[in-house]
Amino acid sequence: MPPNSPQPTIEPASRDDLETLADLWVRLARDQRRYDSAVRPDANRETMRETLAAYRVTDGLLVARLEGDIVGFASVSIERGSLELDTTRGLLSNIYVEPAYRGRGIGTALLEAAEESLSRQGAEELLLEVMANNESARRFYRHNGYDEFRVTMARSLEDREENDTHSREDG
Repeated sequence: MPPNSPQPTIEPASRDDLETLADLWVRLARDQRRYDSAVRPDANRETMRETLAAYRVTDGLLVARLEGDIVGFASVSIERGSLELDTTRGLLSNIYVEPAYRGRGIGTALLEAAEESLSRQGAEELLLEVMANNESARRFYRHNGYDEFRVTMARSLEDREENDTHSREDG
């Protein structure tokens, strides 16, 4: 962060923040479209508003405020599944900083606050997903100590012949 820049305040979101956070989520989802995300931003706004409200109830919704304005947010949870695991994992579902405020350490502050929140809830590690071709996000997470854990692979079922040609050439 440049010297003399105001520092962000990272705190739990309030109920009054939910509309603003739903709008920020739509911006996040729109941004992810350029990395081949299939999530439809505007069509999912209300569903995400309700989801963000649920994160808030479980202390999993953090906001970054700068001079009173929300400039970013993160949502986290403890992984809950039907299988017994050797470790308790936290999940980072969303992290977003408004483009005009990037490069000031706000994303790092949100990530650190998310890690601390999950640690207090008993998480021993944090998992997150990032679009494969979003190199700036991947660089951000690597810089903050994250390593690849899983690889998700995709195949179009509409263009199988094209994919099959590549498979035969590779095989």
